[in-house]
Amino acid sequence: MASLNKVFLIGNLTRPPELRYTPSGTPVADLRLAVNRAYTTQAGEKRQDTCFLTVVVWGKQAESCGEYLDKGSAVLVEGRLQTRDWETKDGQRRNVMEVVADRVQFMSRGKPAAAPEPEAVEEHPEETDEVPF
Repeated sequence: MASLNKVFLIGNLTRPPELRYTPSGTPVADLRLAVNRAYTTQAGEKRQDTCFLTVVVWGKQAESCGEYLDKGSAVLVEGRLQTRDWETKDGQRRNVMEVVADRVQFMSRGKPAAAPEPEAVEEHPEETDEVPF
């Protein structure tokens, strides 16, 4: 029986990446991605839906995401779907479906560069437009 688990998503981050490290030191980043879908109803009304997904990125790519991406950054994600199950502290079973990224391509500018601090400039009366009294 044939099987395929592959996703391609283009969307924008809803918050800055959450970069952390496993106990063995492997970088892992969680990206919260908003993917929009525009469509027209049978009645001709234009609508838009947004799907929010968690994308898990591992290794050097996770560190790059943490360094260069920020809220609002546009990315293309290639990966696979994965479900994860766990038990809460109070014994309830939980599960989540997330995208495990094989590749994250940055499609927009990432974090804005810090504005340079203005340099102190000594003012000379002959270099201003002010008229001396």
